[in-house]
Amino acid sequence: MTTFLKFLNLALVIASGVGSFALAADTNFGPTLASPKSVEARPDAEGFIQRWILLEPIGVNGLTDSAVQKEVKMEYFANQFSIVPQDGETVSIGGANHIWHAVDTTEYNVNLYHFARSLGKPTSNVLFWGVTVVNCPEEMPGVRLAIGSNAASVWWVNGREAVGIYGDRQTVIDDGVSKRITLKKGPNIIRCAVVNGGGAADFCARFLDADDKPIRAFTVSAGNADK
Repeated sequence: MTTFLKFLNLALVIASGVGSFALAADTNFGPTLASPKSVEARPDAEGFIQRWILLEPIGVNGLTDSAVQKEVKMEYFANQFSIVPQDGETVSIGGANHIWHAVDTTEYNVNLYHFARSLGKPTSNVLFWGVTVVNCPEEMPGVRLAIGSNAASVWWVNGREAVGIYGDRQTVIDDGVSKRITLKKGPNIIRCAVVNGGGAADFCARFLDADDKPIRAFTVSAGNADK
């Protein structure tokens, strides 16, 4: 009976991953980051998005506007600006494999320094890619993406560049704010590239309404919402 129950449990786990998001293995990426434990999450009380898929860091150099724009627009892997990765997927960059990892943060910000350190990866002169899926119950016109990062970062919403901040800077809430945009009903793809020169590295992001109040009426998925 024990063997049968183990087999049944395994079958249920496999079946649960078919046609839907498969939960990541239980992994800690530092004191504030861990693998997601649910299919969807909601933003925190202040509207900050706490679920992302992060790519292991890529070596780069430079924090000026021109250097960062060149670094983030260089093609490191296929479908760089359209891919919605799944946890555990791998891309090859310069002959080395880089893995995507789904993470939840317990804080308003995502600590990239701890993320990289936990994986034994470099934390200085690196580029981090992050992707998340914001699922809206209805169209949301006139919203703004508000971000902060350490250090420079560039952000895209549904494939269009929305906001960028540059230079060697600390993460400040709402440090960069996009022009007003429309989030469509259903899944919206948020993508960021964070460039760190040295020391701490992190970012935060949320959406603000027409009155600059944080929006919380959506859910967040790690990976492709259509799978």
